[in-house]
Amino acid sequence: MEEQLLLVEDDAEIARIIRDTLRQEGYTVTWATTGLEGWEDFQRTAFDLVLVDWMLPEMDGITLCQNIRWKSDVPIIMISARKEDEDKVEGLDTGADDYLAKPFSLAELKARVASHLRRWRRYNGQAQEMEHSSFAKGLKVDWKREQVFLNGEEVLVTIKEFELLKLLAGNPEHIFSKNELYRHVWQQSEIGDLHTVTVHIKSLREKLNDPVKTPHFIQTIWGKGYRFIGEAQ
Repeated sequence: MEEQLLLVEDDAEIARIIRDTLRQEGYTVTWATTGLEGWEDFQRTAFDLVLVDWMLPEMDGITLCQNIRWKSDVPIIMISARKEDEDKVEGLDTGADDYLAKPFSLAELKARVASHLRRWRRYNGQAQEMEHSSFAKGLKVDWKREQVFLNGEEVLVTIKEFELLKLLAGNPEHIFSKNELYRHVWQQSEIGDLHTVTVHIKSLREKLNDPVKTPHFIQTIWGKGYRFIGEAQ
């Protein structure tokens, strides 16, 4: 089975060269021209590796990397004309696994892609997809069926409430700002009404019997956002 690659690059000339080179290596390449298009493509297809340009319309490469990393451990290679060390560090800190500075040789591109795919194949051979999670205070989640249970009783949550829970619980050490939650869950390139996030978090807490002052699952970090503090069992 051919490995699936996602290329997010708005420069058509560069993108065609990269796409054609990787296709010659036997990979299937999906090309997106904006960050938002790339994010939508990523959610529709199980990709084995993602190449992301830093400067993109609609959603920049840093934001796209961040969104992908919260959802998946798939290898990400950041492509950029920025060559300063601090730019590389920012890209890697955001979730990219590697950084290719323009201009780069096609031989180097092919070698980097092949190297990360080898690691990804090994990782997939060992990892098992998380299907169920259990936490203290009676919370259980079936991620595959998108069902939530509290003390043995099913909790009826909306699609957005479930996506919020999945994002928070899947990244328990991360404090998510309202902006980050809105961009990721509502998939918008522009920041909209952040009150929407507040309303959904409040509703989710009420359904989970999770008090704001003494939370079991979703903690408010005042002035910063929210994080998941559920104790895994």
